Amino acid sequence: MNRKRTPLLLVIIFAILSVLQIGSLTAFAQGPGPGQRLPLPPIPIKGDTTHTLSRHFTPAAAGKKRPDAKGFIQRWLVLEPVKKDITRNNIFTDNYLRTTFSADNFSTDYTAVPRNGETVNVGNQALKWHALDSKAFNVNLYHFTYAINKPKYGILVWLVTVVDCPEEVQNVRLAAGCNSGSMWWLNGQEALMLSGDRDMIADNGTSARLTLRKGRNIIRGAVINGPGMANFCVRFLDENGMPVNNLSISYE
Repeated sequence: MNRKRTPLLLVIIFAILSVLQIGSLTAFAQGPGPGQRLPLPPIPIKGDTTHTLSRHFTPAAAGKKRPDAKGFIQRWLVLEPVKKDITRNNIFTDNYLRTTFSADNFSTDYTAVPRNGETVNVGNQALKWHALDSKAFNVNLYHFTYAINKPKYGILVWLVTVVDCPEEVQNVRLAAGCNSGSMWWLNGQEALMLSGDRDMIADNGTSARLTLRKGRNIIRGAVINGPGMANFCVRFLDENGMPVNNLSISYE
C-alpha cells in the first residue's frame, strides 16, 4: 500500500514546491526603475458623460506660473483639434510631420502668441484657443478633447506657451515626450521632432543645445495622433541634465 501512495505523494510535493518557487519570484520582482515612464491619468470610463475640463485642468490665471517641482511646463494655450483622417500612427515619418504641420498651420509666424478665447481658421475648420493649466505633469489631450466634446482620435493639436527667464541660460535642452508624433519650436526655430508611433514617456527626445533668452521666449508645439491616447510633456534640462526651474510661464 505504501508503494501505491508514493507516486501521489511525489506529485503533491512537486506542486507545493512549484507554488513556493513562484511566490518567491514574485516577492523579489522589481518595479519600474528610474527614468522609466511616469504613471498617466486614466482614460475616462465609458459611462462618464460629464465632459468637464475641471477634472484634469484649471483655467490659466492672468499672472505667471512656475514649472512644477521637476521642471515640467503645465501652462499652455491649446487649440481645439484639427480633425485629420488618420487610421494608424506608423505613418508619422519626418517628411509626413513637416508636410502636415506646414499645411495645417494656424500661423506661419512661429513667434505668434494667440489670445485666450480667440478663434482661428485652419483649412475649413474654425477652432478656439484655450489657456489651461494641467493638473498633472503632462498635458493629456485625450482628456482635453473629451471635455470639450471634440474628436479624440485622428487629431492635430497646436500649442503655445511663453517662458520668461530672469537671465540668459545657455546650453539647455528642450526635453519632450508625446503620443504619438510631435514637433517643437523655440523662438521661431525648430528645436525637436519626435516622429513615429510613440508612447508618452518623459524626456523621450531632447533637442540640441539651446539658449533661453533673458526675458520672453516662445515655445510652439504640434502633437498629432491617430487611434489611441494623445498627450505630451515638456521641460528644459540644463547642461548637467537637471530640470530648469527658474522660469515663469504665461500665456500672454
